Amino acid sequence: MRLVRTTIVRSKNLVWSAVVRRIFQQYFPLLLIVWIIFVLYPNPSKLIISVQRIFSPAIDPVAVEPMLYDLPSDPEATEKVVLERIPYCYDWEVYDVPWYFPTAAEVLQKGKGDCKARAIVLASIFEAENIPYRLNISPIHVWVEYKGKVETQLENPEVKFYQLDPVTGKKLFQIPDIRLREIMDSTWQGFWEPMPGSRKALLFSGLFILVTARVILGSRDKKKN
Repeated sequence: MRLVRTTIVRSKNLVWSAVVRRIFQQYFPLLLIVWIIFVLYPNPSKLIISVQRIFSPAIDPVAVEPMLYDLPSDPEATEKVVLERIPYCYDWEVYDVPWYFPTAAEVLQKGKGDCKARAIVLASIFEAENIPYRLNISPIHVWVEYKGKVETQLENPEVKFYQLDPVTGKKLFQIPDIRLREIMDSTWQGFWEPMPGSRKALLFSGLFILVTARVILGSRDKKKN
């Protein structure tokens, strides 16, 4: 009886080992991607929601109603007030993830945020005050375009890849005229530098374990062959 149980256990272990080896051989890149996403987004719904909000931003005129009473009527002056009242902070510092597209209500609750946060609040104000505007998104920036808006290196028609006109509902896509080096520098500055040290350690330790396990399993397979 004991011999039978031992044989069953060994068989199960062999089957399990074969499954693990097959997973590491065929799906190793996927394992790396899953681990990276898990470390960056312990709650993956934040990433999914953020991607959805790129094309359907949560513009909310009701949320910004308390701000409307003492705002100037000029759009440019209104933008300056929004930038002053919402200090710039990276998503890591506000939402504990590398990239998150918030609602206007979330931004006002936190009281800070990056260009996405500022843009969504400004767009909500313009919506409430019936000021024509367009929401523009480039690979490294989000901003609100309005009549009289001064173009800058970050905010101009050439660098955007997506534009939403809330009045007509028209959506525009184009290839942005922006240097790859600029995208890489912005990504490093916004995603990597403010990333907590504990998350960096967790990321690298997990990747090290996965790579080590892959090498060990691969060497065992070579010995068997």
